[in-house]
Amino acid sequence: IAALGVFAAIPIKRQLINKDGLAFPTGKATAETIESLHKAGEGGGSQKAIALGIAGLVGGLVVLLRDALKWIPAAIPFPVKLAGYELGKWTLALKTEVLLVGAGALMSFRTGWSMLLGGVVTYGIIAPALIASGEVQDVGYKTLVNWTLWPGAGILVGSGITSFLLDWKSLKRAFAGMARIGRGDDGTGIAAIEAPAWWFPAGYLVLGPIVVALMTILFDIPVWAAVIALPLSVVMGFIAARVTGETDTTPTKALGPVTQMAFGAMAPGNLPGNIMSANVTGGVGLHAADLLTTMKTGWLLGAKPRHQVYAQLIGVLVGAAVIVPLFYLVIPNPAVLGTDAWPAPSCQVWKGVSSIVSNGVGGLSSAAQQAMIAGLALGIVMAIIEKLAPPKVRMFLPSPAGLGIAMVIPASNSISMFIGASIAALWRRLRPASSDRYLVPVASGLIAGESLVGITVAVLVARGIIG
Repeated sequence: IAALGVFAAIPIKRQLINKDGLAFPTGKATAETIESLHKAGEGGGSQKAIALGIAGLVGGLVVLLRDALKWIPAAIPFPVKLAGYELGKWTLALKTEVLLVGAGALMSFRTGWSMLLGGVVTYGIIAPALIASGEVQDVGYKTLVNWTLWPGAGILVGSGITSFLLDWKSLKRAFAGMARIGRGDDGTGIAAIEAPAWWFPAGYLVLGPIVVALMTILFDIPVWAAVIALPLSVVMGFIAARVTGETDTTPTKALGPVTQMAFGAMAPGNLPGNIMSANVTGGVGLHAADLLTTMKTGWLLGAKPRHQVYAQLIGVLVGAAVIVPLFYLVIPNPAVLGTDAWPAPSCQVWKGVSSIVSNGVGGLSSAAQQAMIAGLALGIVMAIIEKLAPPKVRMFLPSPAGLGIAMVIPASNSISMFIGASIAALWRRLRPASSDRYLVPVASGLIAGESLVGITVAVLVARGIIG
């Protein structure tokens, strides 16, 4: 699946990697981190490296105070009630995760305010209405997202597929490139550094039958359904890549249920097959989206895309050998998934969705079906308007990716990212020279510091070394 994701990333990269508004924030942060440290080692860029290091220490310190010592809370709730419940129950709170602030600082302000808008509308208006009508029984992220993911997924899929159709020329060139195999360079020299477009269909032709065979043998998925999963994965990859490039959040919870519902209709009643076919379809696309973050890093640092593809394919093998033992180190007993210590919201969503849609869309309530259709229509309209609008007008239009992803993550995440985007926008306006030099290193340091110390603390907690 991961190897297919590498090949799927090739045409998606050609469509998205250099487009305005698709910053792939983590890739940008990684590139700045590497460049700053490299220049510092040569005697230049030391100020950026110092800013990066200080921000990293701040991020790590926040994790120690919050997760290890328990001296600060994970979230600071607002002292206000909505529909009889504290705002924190609706996920409307201020998280103490500077990682989210750093990620927000690397995205566009348009995406930031769109996520805030989506979070407030979802959890401040739609969620209370769902509770009042009895459509959802309990207040809390786990129960609310099982409903709100449907309109959110509709927006993401509608806008993503529309953008996919509007940007179809790259895929056409990829398949046309099959006819040019063996002809050599085109005279521009680009073939020596770029991953050839024909690698994408060639990779699918080689690996596709293997994936289809494994899906059929291991999970009793009909051959025709397994075959359909492959082209569908490319479409899902394009959608996931657009969302990842704009919001720095890969929409697993949103796109997984869409593919589950599709396969529930194609192969009704097969619960394991429903989960795994959706996992293959969504997994290929989501791997492609995540890999584009690395592609963005290499593009900024001048790495050859062809060499990056080689490295990523090697990484598939190394990753398979490393990630499984690491998973058992952090999660020695899978039964802890879904508990307060490890809520694993994505797993809970997939579990609930599988039970509901294993027989197709009929498992959804009529209200959820209507919301999904409305989200789909809204996403299509927003994508068309975004394509046609002049650049000066586009910045005032809400981002469909921002709105859609805000409906499947806690509102507290959207609030933190909006704060980061706002700080960055204000910094750029008031101190443009300073922001050009320090904004990305500071944001990168917050992300790297909290991430590195966070995983260390998580392992220590899982092994019982710290409480």
